Amino acid sequence: MAKKKNEACCSYCGRPGSMSEILIPSADQHVFICAECVDQIHDMLSQYRREIGAGTGTTKTEAAAINLQKVPKPQEIKEFLDQYVIGQDDAKKYLSVAVYNHYKRLAQPDTDDDVDIEKSNIILVGPTGTGKTLLAKTIARLLDVPFTIVDATVLTQAGYVGEDIESLLTRLLQAADYDVQAAERGIVFIDEIDKIARKGDNPSITRDVSGEGVQQGLLKLLEGSIVNVPPQGGRKHPEQKMIPVDTKNILFICGGAFDGIEQKIAHRMNSHVVGYATAGQRRKLDKDEFLRYVAPQDLRSFGLIPEIIGRLPIVTHLDPLDREALLRVLTEPRNAITRQYQKLFKMDGVELTFSKEALDLIVDKAIEYKLGARGLRSIVESIMVDAMYEVPSKKVKEFTVTAEYALEKIRNAHFEDAAALG
Repeated sequence: MAKKKNEACCSYCGRPGSMSEILIPSADQHVFICAECVDQIHDMLSQYRREIGAGTGTTKTEAAAINLQKVPKPQEIKEFLDQYVIGQDDAKKYLSVAVYNHYKRLAQPDTDDDVDIEKSNIILVGPTGTGKTLLAKTIARLLDVPFTIVDATVLTQAGYVGEDIESLLTRLLQAADYDVQAAERGIVFIDEIDKIARKGDNPSITRDVSGEGVQQGLLKLLEGSIVNVPPQGGRKHPEQKMIPVDTKNILFICGGAFDGIEQKIAHRMNSHVVGYATAGQRRKLDKDEFLRYVAPQDLRSFGLIPEIIGRLPIVTHLDPLDREALLRVLTEPRNAITRQYQKLFKMDGVELTFSKEALDLIVDKAIEYKLGARGLRSIVESIMVDAMYEVPSKKVKEFTVTAEYALEKIRNAHFEDAAALG
């Protein structure tokens, strides 16, 4: 196809303007580049950055660029968490202080006082459905450093089927858009850390490739060292170009349910009570209260090796949710379950309301079925599915969920039968 006379062309590939989406002119309007060449250059630059990274580490000058005056204070961080997560004040305080101190570590000046602030990794212990992962997701909204949530259940020791431990940092690199300097100042939340506990208290003669082996591999990440990370994740291969990442300034937050650790705590607390005189001095503790007394030695009894416990110096707990807390979870947070359904109905022009009796019933069923906060959504979904199916086709402006309606839908969903079988 012949070019039109005096038609502008791309100065890089020669493509005429009529064959390009757009021609971008230079400042003097004499040089042009087409959209296709821009896309190719962008792809080449992205590939180049992925291969070599954006640097080899965070310098003191870059770290000092963090303005602590603009960083939210611990109380402000906790107030933000309060908007989305009900209760768990102790865990929120520990997290808020740890995140604020992480910023201070990154901003510490290069002085000659020989005082180097070390990071304080955290481990959160709490039953399932109490808000460990929700805390991590919520605090990620507030941060201006790369943040990622990874699952420890898929990790195996190097050389076995599964993901290598270095894949944790691949996720962080992806969150930082492969900017190594930014990733080296990030925060990693390792969920389900209890799933890599040692299977037995005594060392086994067989390989524990998804337990103690993973813990041994995590040591260098938690402590701080230069780790070669595969840029695309997956298995490490000799021909694959690695990206070196220094984990010295990466903060690690670990969370796990540690199902059954209450027995370890109870055994430790009762082991010091000896003799008849002390029998009356024993504190009568509810089973749910044992978690507030969790200590590093309990984690060791559960199956974490002493070396990894030493690299997680801050141990805090999340309380099981009681009836009042579950009711607040149902209605108070910004993204409360009831508010989500009200928004869904509002998009159809319908005003949705829940009666107090219906809310009480939902909470009672969640406690009865021992489903925790996660179970609230499954119960509400079983109640609302018929209404969500029928109401959009009806010309109604209001819909109220009563206790009688909720109980009927729960029974129709066979929740009662499932609970009895369970």
